[in-house]
Formats: sequence, structure tokens, C-alpha cells
Amino acid sequence: MRPLTLKRPKPLLTVDGKPLIEHIIGALPKEINELIMVIGYKGEQIQNFLGDEFRGLKIKYVWQKEKLGTGHALGLCRPFLGREKFLMLFADDIYGKGVFEEMLKRDLAVAVTEVEDPRRFGVILMNKNKKILEIEEKPENPKSNIISCGAMVLDGRIFDYKPSRHSNGEYYLTTMTNQLIQDYDLYGVEAPTWISIGYPEDLKKAEGILKLNAEH
Repeated sequence: MRPLTLKRPKPLLTVDGKPLIEHIIGALPKEINELIMVIGYKGEQIQNFLGDEFRGLKIKYVWQKEKLGTGHALGLCRPFLGREKFLMLFADDIYGKGVFEEMLKRDLAVAVTEVEDPRRFGVILMNKNKKILEIEEKPENPKSNIISCGAMVLDGRIFDYKPSRHSNGEYYLTTMTNQLIQDYDLYGVEAPTWISIGYPEDLKKAEGILKLNAEH
């Protein structure tokens, strides 16, 4: 996302007149009453923008000082989450309307979608009932075109499993999730409209999704 992120973190990039993080918080379902936000690069800017409360939601901040992956980031939140059910999101994704509400109907869920080239993502194998059988992180030879969008509904059971360290030094949540599904049912919830903002041109695509959401 450089040069756009040279002076500010990606969640504060402007999309349709507002910072990306404001759109994400505005789309949260009513069941969500508190935010735990993992911050790193230029995280103080996010703290200054959101404060300790935003749109009626109290916010706790957790610093991830090194890029040690999603499994490590979630582990930092464990003291605040306990065994509670929670919705986990990434701060650079925009979803179509209604996905989070559908996810929260399940005890354990992951947002999924179909893409042409799944090699950059966590690839999902599901059965006909949408039960997740396997998640494979960024495979060279994907077994399906269904991927994890990143959003998940989890609870304290996820912390019963440990992430393994990838060759790049990061700890992926995928390794914890694959252990979880050996013991419990995790279901895929389709996200027909979704974008992960990784390139400057994605900001325009995100605007299109937000305008579509506003019409419904």
C-alpha cells in the first residue's frame, strides 16, 4: 500500500470520505459491545483517532511490537477474552451487509468466498453442510477455490491450541484452527461481497461495496 501508508497506518486510509476503520466499526452487529484492537505500525495514530470509546463501544488496545503473525496477535488478546465468544476481524477488509450477523448464529464460524486464484489465501475444504474440514495457508497447489476471508467467530476454546512457527518466523492462526476442527465443528459462512485491501486500486473497489451496503 505504499506510498499511501508511509505516514499513516492502513486502517486510517480514507475510503468514501471516512477512515477504513470507521467503516469497519460501523458495520459491526449490535451483539458486539466492546473492541480489543491489536495495533502495531503507527498504532498511536489509531489510538488518537478512536480514543477509549468510539460509537458507544469501549476499546482496549494491545500492542504487537513485532510482526509475528495472526496466531501471535490473537494470543495477545487472551487475557481480555477469557472463554467468551468473539468476532475476530482484520482492519483492512470490507464485507457486504449481513455476513457478521449470519456468522454469529454459529458457535464457531469463518467467512468464506470463492476466488479465481486462491494461492495467496487460506484455502478451505468444506463438506456439503459447510463444515470446515481443513484450512491450508497459501498453498502452491490449492485443493479448492474457496478461501477464508479472515473474519471468524471463535471462543476461548481456540486458546487450547498452540500456533506453530512458520518458516518466515510468523505464528499463523491457521495452525490453531486446524487443531480446533479436529475436536469441534467450525462452519463456513458465505461472504459473496468482500475485499481485502492490499493495493491502492482496492480502495475504489471497497467504495463500491460500501455504496452497495448503504442501498440495502
